[in-house]
Amino acid sequence: MPDLPSPTPTAGWSAPGAGAILEISLGAIAANFSLLNARTGTATCAAVVKADAYGLGADRVAPVLEQAGAKVFFVAHLEEGIRLRAHVSPTCRIFVLHGPMPGTEGEFTAHNLLPVLNSLEQMAGWRAHAVAVGTTLPAAIQVDTGMSRFGLSEADVALVSGNPALLDGIDTRLVMSHLACADTPANPANAMQRDRLRAMAARLPDADLALSASSGIFLGPDYHFDLVRPGAALYGLAPNADMPNPLHPTVRLCARIVQVRTIAAGDAVGYGLTWRASGPRRIATLGIGYADGFLRHGADGGGCAWLGDYRLPILGRISMDSTTVDVSDVPETMLDAATHVDMIGPRRSVDDVAHSAGTIGYEVLTALGSRFHRAYLTQAA
Repeated sequence: MPDLPSPTPTAGWSAPGAGAILEISLGAIAANFSLLNARTGTATCAAVVKADAYGLGADRVAPVLEQAGAKVFFVAHLEEGIRLRAHVSPTCRIFVLHGPMPGTEGEFTAHNLLPVLNSLEQMAGWRAHAVAVGTTLPAAIQVDTGMSRFGLSEADVALVSGNPALLDGIDTRLVMSHLACADTPANPANAMQRDRLRAMAARLPDADLALSASSGIFLGPDYHFDLVRPGAALYGLAPNADMPNPLHPTVRLCARIVQVRTIAAGDAVGYGLTWRASGPRRIATLGIGYADGFLRHGADGGGCAWLGDYRLPILGRISMDSTTVDVSDVPETMLDAATHVDMIGPRRSVDDVAHSAGTIGYEVLTALGSRFHRAYLTQAA
């Protein structure tokens, strides 16, 4: 007989009108930072809190990370940096990965933000701003070591190396790049990018070096350089598929049962009537759907929910506001309008949900919607 679950989520149903509750463990996020920080030795362990801390709330997450030891933060956009500045100490460094768009340079200095300069054009804009304010301004420079996404090309680096005036007024604090294949440790592209970073950085002003995000940290010390910048790992996502996940899960998503019904053999479920019962079944409709970020393809790869130790297969298509699951094996006494089921939880991780939906955990986390009641927990599980 399976163990019966507690009747409420860990934090309780403090919002009875909500279709689902998202528990976010700030304690687990802090513990993950400490684990990563310990693993990186003398390298500075920064924290990536872009996309609203991967959907979990940068205003709540960043102060906890700072308390755990983070002094350097990364965001993607200027507006993210401006919002973040109010939630961390003035001494914390905030790097903006996309750099300054034309005409926004003054916003960086006004809010004490550091741009990541990705192109000669961004360098020229930052240099002109330094001249305008009459002082040298700090920045990071990104180089493209093989991903063809952001950063100076080898030709750009050669041009800068031969024309030092292009760096006038720029205090280069960091030279960085990004690994394309860090989640596949045996891929030779990792070593190629590592070596290319060293070669390109040698032609630029002396500065700290950074290459690794979450998965790169687990490639070993040769990839840590002076700074690492984990994002997904802070929030419990697995660094790669070749090792057990050493990180603490940080979220639990519990959806309320809205209605339970019994269907007969031949009855179909959901849009398109894609699933038909082979015999009598008891099904439950949950108050969660793709408008909440629970991806529509999540039913296609064996998606399910859990109620204690009872596995509840998803039946038919996930709708905008609802999902239907099979509760035939669950005692009727456990099924009412106060019952919740785990969509993400102890038996089904974010990475498991992503696998069923044919995507990655990053997309699952960042897609989690605003309609959930959110409960922040201070202790790790």
